[in-house]
Amino acid sequence: MAETEEGKEHETALVTRVPFVTSFVRSQMSSAIATALDFTVFLFFTEILKVYYVIAAAVGAFVGACISFMLGRNWAFRKKDGHLTSQAVKYLITSGTSLVLNTYGIYALTEYLGIQYIYSKVIISLLVGVFFNFFMYRYFVYK
Repeated sequence: MAETEEGKEHETALVTRVPFVTSFVRSQMSSAIATALDFTVFLFFTEILKVYYVIAAAVGAFVGACISFMLGRNWAFRKKDGHLTSQAVKYLITSGTSLVLNTYGIYALTEYLGIQYIYSKVIISLLVGVFFNFFMYRYFVYK
């Protein structure tokens, strides 16, 4: 009997899940908004406050992550009914990994390949956002 109820819950979760393409488009739109804020903070810290670009990248990523979590939970994946604490912890793990990938990626492209840090930021943000963040959000954070 417990297996049957569990199966029904799983079926219901699959039925109410935002379709893949819809969640992908919404997630990318959410990411674009979060990235715009991330990039704005990054530029403000580097160009106005003269903070080292690696630290500015981390601060920008943190701000962007907060916006991304709210948009993902409430709109892109529509998982407001999920446990906030569990989602937040999973999101923190995902964001921490994303922060490391973004920060190291920007550093590597800038220091080893000689790409200007602003271009490094754009390249790495797109790669990490599409190929890491989306799949982690859909299948780990907001499953």
